[in-house]
Amino acid sequence: MPAEPSRAAKVSFPTLTSMVVGSMVGAGVFSLPRRFAQESGVAGAVISWVIAGFGMLMLAFVFQTLAVRRPDLDAGVYAYAKAGFGEYLGFFSAFGYWASACVGNVTYWVLIMSTIGQIAPALGDGDTVLAVVLGSVGLWGFFFLIRLGVKEAAAINRIVTVAKLVPILVFIVLALFCLRPHVFADNVHGAGHVGSLFDQVRGTMLATVFVFLGVEGASVYSRHARRREDVGRATVLGFLSVFAVFASVTIVSYGILPRERIAQLRQPSMAGVLEAAVGTWGNAFVSVGLIISVLGAYLAWALMAAEVLFVAAKDEDMPRFLSRVSRADVPVPALLLTSCLSQLVLVITLFSGDAFDFALDLTSALSLIPYLLAAAYCVRHAAGAGRTAPGARRELIVAVLATLYTAFLLYAAGPKFVLVSFILYAPATVLFAMGRREQGRPVFSGREAVIFAVSVAGAAMGVIALALGWIHL
Repeated sequence: MPAEPSRAAKVSFPTLTSMVVGSMVGAGVFSLPRRFAQESGVAGAVISWVIAGFGMLMLAFVFQTLAVRRPDLDAGVYAYAKAGFGEYLGFFSAFGYWASACVGNVTYWVLIMSTIGQIAPALGDGDTVLAVVLGSVGLWGFFFLIRLGVKEAAAINRIVTVAKLVPILVFIVLALFCLRPHVFADNVHGAGHVGSLFDQVRGTMLATVFVFLGVEGASVYSRHARRREDVGRATVLGFLSVFAVFASVTIVSYGILPRERIAQLRQPSMAGVLEAAVGTWGNAFVSVGLIISVLGAYLAWALMAAEVLFVAAKDEDMPRFLSRVSRADVPVPALLLTSCLSQLVLVITLFSGDAFDFALDLTSALSLIPYLLAAAYCVRHAAGAGRTAPGARRELIVAVLATLYTAFLLYAAGPKFVLVSFILYAPATVLFAMGRREQGRPVFSGREAVIFAVSVAGAAMGVIALALGWIHL
């Protein structure tokens, strides 16, 4: 095993902020017009963004609070779940967060191939054999890039973050300039949509979760921060900036085309909207911006996913081999496992009815349990050990609101993706068992055995539901 560096590579506040923005601004923003138009009109979209913005802001405050109150905990999402609810649920949080990142990475390659598929029909909607092969080449190319070193990869991400925001902001400005008031008015109540306003809002919730994944980016990467207080500041600043962009992209699109036409656009639907506004060059402009954006987001997410596995292994909650790092401070075994799972899911997209939407929703569902456990831990900390700290009452209220929001998201996700998530969670316990065996400890305590039994039952139900056709990929 190569010698571990004497200290972790340090990154600045602007770089941490760019990692939060870079993590969130990826494939999701370019898919927002169609995803929202399929479920909702303007009124439902506005309500959805208000709920999502408020709820995710509460989560951002949770991560900011815990970064300050518990500076001893690194890799936020995983560490907070373990501190609050024990090693096994901490493992679940680490694995769920890591798996959501891996599945999310697949959406990037699917969307890139779908974008190029506009001029290369053999790539289809990003779900053909050729698309999977080319996506796999890109996936492993990034693996070797990140092996060069954390600081080098972070610096590249900072540059790409600036570059990819330009086409998105240009889209918003041009859409506002070309906005047709009568079209926007017709779309207010979701003309032609038969669902209630509540159904419209519920239908868009997983999409909002997906685009906000990464709000915890600075917290996950906290061991590399020059100053601990930069973690919380970067989280909130990055969130507020991205929220304004996401909501704007969604709402202005309703002023260009009728909702039904937006709902039928191929992904990336933002390209189709701008083409309708300014002509074919608009499609090309957005498509180039998407490729830059998605490649930058993939870089940030691959880094964060590997970091979670690395820290979990350092804490002996996963096998020791995942704690190895190179001389460049890169957790290579964790990065390799990340790339392998992404590769597996990329192949599975060949058998999905809608590869992009399925991967997007599964990514969101996998992330909800880690988010819920982190918010619930903040409630316990604010009500317990942290109750005497200045501002503890405000922190408790924020944590309760964040917990309620994530619980609502689980309800909005519905049983389909919860069951599919269990299919991944249950067998992953093998990694937990390997770590316990290495330490010469029993695999489960009494309470942990109960949790494992529940996860196995959920996985069995998920497999049965898939086999009988009750749920579909």
